[in-house]
Order: sequence, then structure tokens, then C-alpha cells
Amino acid sequence: MTIDFLKQNNLILFEAISGSKSFGLATENSDTDIKGIFYLPKALFFGLEYIPQVSNATNDIVYYEIGRFTELLLKNNPNILEILATPEDCILYKNPIMDKFRQEDFLSKLCKDTFGGYASTQIQKARGLNKKIVNPVEKERKGILDFCVILEDSNSIPAKDWLKEKSFLQENCGLVKMPNSKGVFALFYDEIGDKKYSGIYKNAYSNEVSLSSVPKEEKQKAYLFFNQDAYSIYCKNYKEYWDWVEKRNDDRYNTNQQHGKNYDSKNMMHTIRLLQSAVNIFKNNKIEIRIKNRDELLDIKAGNWNYDDLLLLADKLIEELNSLANRSSLPDLPDKEKAKRTLLEIRIQLYK
Repeated sequence: MTIDFLKQNNLILFEAISGSKSFGLATENSDTDIKGIFYLPKALFFGLEYIPQVSNATNDIVYYEIGRFTELLLKNNPNILEILATPEDCILYKNPIMDKFRQEDFLSKLCKDTFGGYASTQIQKARGLNKKIVNPVEKERKGILDFCVILEDSNSIPAKDWLKEKSFLQENCGLVKMPNSKGVFALFYDEIGDKKYSGIYKNAYSNEVSLSSVPKEEKQKAYLFFNQDAYSIYCKNYKEYWDWVEKRNDDRYNTNQQHGKNYDSKNMMHTIRLLQSAVNIFKNNKIEIRIKNRDELLDIKAGNWNYDDLLLLADKLIEELNSLANRSSLPDLPDKEKAKRTLLEIRIQLYK
């Protein structure tokens, strides 16, 4: 199912501009995000295939099936609750049937966990990104030999240096695991190359060293230690870093590089906005997504705040959120039965 299909068959119930333009945080480079609600044709809804949402390739245009929309409202999902608070000037289309969904029927103390939890996740992401920016991984991938040392007499020598010094080829080496030891191998060498040793590793992407069948009369040249745990961690970090490089938003990354604060400033701006929105819910028992502190938030986005100061602000907002939630008159959870009745009324009306 596609967005065009939804529009051609008049299945859209609600459509609005979301994101920075609805928050009042748009700048000249801001994209236009769209969120909406649709309902499935009767045959599809009562058939075997339920489609919960439809989006474009970049996920900046997303439509939720009305059942999925209701389910997420009951979970107090921040992105979905904010749809109910869309400013009038951002609403592109609204079927009158959507008036049956009201903020007061869904807001609950669960918002403390969903808004606060989501913000905490974003802070963790920002910390992870901070590590990636501060500690870039070289494009040339390290191999097994970079995590091997030769134990010779009382010394440990990098395996690459030892092989070079001896003019040995790694593929002519044979390894035999030493008993009762982790990562330690006896290393044998085939000068002629006719003993069919397996080498230290098979190829550049091997996860472990290779073992060889070595005659008992052979004399080892040295002992080799392979730090497999360190190699596994490196491979994981290498993949994560270069996957991130491939998928990252270069405009955003360049902005972060320019302000030089080593964190994703846009991410942190939205984290602070989300926490402030949650605090406002428990102060006023309603969502207001059109922000009143545009300059402050754009200042954060521009990277004019120190990272530690932002984390301190986030911690203070979380503390205030928890305090307000404990004293709030909001219900512990949304009224699920009422939501089910509302959804049923809407479906009966739509499929009549």
C-alpha cells in the first residue's frame, strides 16, 4: 500500500505538518514532515492483511491506520499524542470524525515514562554519537594480526613486527592451541611451504585464527597470543562507526563539526524540547507543542551550549517531571475501554 493509494481512495482522515514547523522551530533549511491518519478499506480490514502504517522511503511522511493510532495513544507515545495538539495552521486536512479523539481522554501519568524515557534514550544516543565524533575509526580495517603478539623469552612482540623481522609469511605458519590456556598457540613455520599449514588466518575477514595439523616432531618457533575479545569489540565498533558514517545526515554532521562541541546539537535540542513539553503536560494537563522558547532551543541547536550544561539541564527537567507527575491529578493510565468504544463507533461509521 502506498500514500498515493490512500489519497486516490479517500482513505485519509487527518493530515498535518509535523516536526520543526509545527513546533515553531523551523529554519530555512528545515524539511517538511507530514503525519496523518488513515483507515483501511473494509475488505482489507476484515481480511487477512492488516496494514498498521504507510510511509515514504525517508520516513518523513508517515500515516497511521486509525487502529494503530489508537493503540499508540493508549501507550502515550509522544509523537502520536502530539498529533492531537497540532496547531490549526499546520492541519492540512481533518475529517470531522477525528474530533472524537481528545487529549483529555488519553493524557495520563504514563507520559512521565514515555516522554522521559524517550528523552533518556535520545541522551544516550547523543552520548554514543559523542564517542563516534571524538573517537573516529580509521577507514583501513585492522585484521587478526593487529591483535596478535609473539611471546618470545620474556618479551611480547607485535606479530606483524616479528613476522617482518623473521621474513616469515603468515600463510606458511601453523598454529596449535596450547592446553589450559586462553588465546595462546604454539607457532610453527614451514620454510619450504609444502606442509600445508593453514596460516595464522584464512582471510582478512576471519573471526578467529586458523589451526593446523602439525607433526609431533616439529619444533615450534614461538608462542602466539591472540586477543580475540579485543578483536571482537574492535570489529563491532568498526561496523557501527562506518554504518553510522554511511547513514548519517551530512548537513547535520557538518553543523556539529563546525560548532566543535562534539555532540549532535539538533538531537539535544529536541530532547530538551520533549522534556519541557512533558513538564508542561503535568503543569497544565494538556499538550502544547508550539514552543515559547524558540531562541533558547535554536541556540542549543546551533551548538552554543556546553554538552555538560545540556545534560545538567536535562537532569533538572527530568527531576521536575518526576516531581510533578507524583502530584498530578491525571489518571495513572488512559481509559482503554472508552478508547475502544470510540474506535468502534468510528469504524461503524466509516464502514456503514
